[in-house]
Amino acid sequence: MANFKHRSGSSQKDYIFETPSGGVAMFDYDGDGLLDIYFLNGSTINALQGKEKAPRAALYRNLGEWKFLDVTEKAGVANERWGCGVAVGDYDNDGRADMYVSNFGVSRLYHNNGDGTFTDLAEKLGVARKGWSTGATWGDYDGDGRLDLFVPGYVDIDLNNLPPSPTDAGKPGGVGQNFCQFRGVPVMCGPRGLPGEGDTLYRQKSDGGFEDVSAKAGVNDPQEYYGFASAFVHVDEDKLLDLIVVNDSTPKQLYINKGNGTFEEVGYPSGVALNENGREQAGMGLAVGDYDNDGRVDFHITNFSDDSNVLYHNDGDGNFTDITFQAGLGEVTIPFLGWGTSFFDFDNDCWLDLFVANGHVYPTVDVNQWGTSFAQQPLLFRNLKNGKFERVGAAPGSALAQAWPARGLAIGDLDGDGRQDVVLNNIDSKPAILRNVTALSNHWLDIRLVGDVAKKSPRDAIASIAYLTTGKLRQRQDVVSGAVYCSQNDMTLHFGLGAATKVDKLEILWPDGTWETIEVPVVDTKLKIIQGKGLSR
Repeated sequence: MANFKHRSGSSQKDYIFETPSGGVAMFDYDGDGLLDIYFLNGSTINALQGKEKAPRAALYRNLGEWKFLDVTEKAGVANERWGCGVAVGDYDNDGRADMYVSNFGVSRLYHNNGDGTFTDLAEKLGVARKGWSTGATWGDYDGDGRLDLFVPGYVDIDLNNLPPSPTDAGKPGGVGQNFCQFRGVPVMCGPRGLPGEGDTLYRQKSDGGFEDVSAKAGVNDPQEYYGFASAFVHVDEDKLLDLIVVNDSTPKQLYINKGNGTFEEVGYPSGVALNENGREQAGMGLAVGDYDNDGRVDFHITNFSDDSNVLYHNDGDGNFTDITFQAGLGEVTIPFLGWGTSFFDFDNDCWLDLFVANGHVYPTVDVNQWGTSFAQQPLLFRNLKNGKFERVGAAPGSALAQAWPARGLAIGDLDGDGRQDVVLNNIDSKPAILRNVTALSNHWLDIRLVGDVAKKSPRDAIASIAYLTTGKLRQRQDVVSGAVYCSQNDMTLHFGLGAATKVDKLEILWPDGTWETIEVPVVDTKLKIIQGKGLSR
């Protein structure tokens, strides 16, 4: 991967659209059982105007033994637009993973042709969203067995009428003009003060095309908040798929599925709109997971520097509580500007830990004594199994000791050793692959779910929930498209088992609402489970 380098706008970051690019996806595009990696790239104003060649995204095929082959050209997924996010979903239920690429400009839907190539069908199918699209998510919200697509909008940018740039501040006549500032220094403007964009929900029709039902479903975001991340996920105890949207500098939105094609927005009454001090935050990334093993899904959301990230505990009955500081995730995160974040069990001890990718947006932080930097260390938090987390110290020379201007984050087991690895897409830099070398003392189980389309479950089983019991402990894992920050984790469900050498019970709640109990014969392996047919070899 030495040849890939992300590029987004100018090095001085004069405009807001030059700062957030950099999604990444970890998925098996060719069905060979090895996780491949797709890196989005940014662009430049000159490229948008046809004055220079656009930077290219890159798809790397996993050859095993930590070797990867650049197959971008053959696959036809260079994008060559200003890439922001990527969400994976098998929208046509053909057994092959497709990609929705959210762009600043016109977005793409890359259909997986099954022969190592992809075709952009966004225009043909009606999902070529224009504007500034960010962290999309796939999910079957109406229960017809076909994946639908939600795409947040960020800021409405007119390239012919750009806001003042910090570069202009140093030019003759710049003194006295109204420039945006950070700690008294001119910086790029936004998002506050700039017009936002609404969000879009595309419902998949029976003919495979999509229709815009945003307003009808009640998720069009008429306030035009600055959307960054989203996820379809089961928030409550019913069998309907809900939706969470993380917004920058504006309240977060939680949409509860009413079962009639519409959603009710409950961000404020649920407690997720604001933090515990009643303040809106500059939300970036979104982690979805049951970190305390109580059977309910919780949310961790990253924010701007000089503010903490936020952990929302799901109390049940549609209520969430901000317990960030009680959980030990407050003070330590304040100097960092967080982007991608994900729950994952890095040490396989049955409890979800937490990873956060960081990096600033103002290059000027490197020339001022502000106690922060443009490139920043990632953060790994170990779950202490008592509702609290502690930061894992960065061993000298380890990946955690390095600093990157990170944006996108994807997690999955790249070498099949039962330990979850991490990939970072870094703005204006080369990517980073963080190999998990934690001692192999605990056991584990990976589960790949396949839904029954005839029963109206999407084939890739998005929105399925697996409950795994060992002794008195019952873990929950959800199949989620999107979230993180404009990125896609591997949708294989990874369970750490601790010292347990057998699984006492494995229950699957499929997207169609049916339950299935599976006998697990062995651990320390990857299992494929087909709805209604059990284990598949």
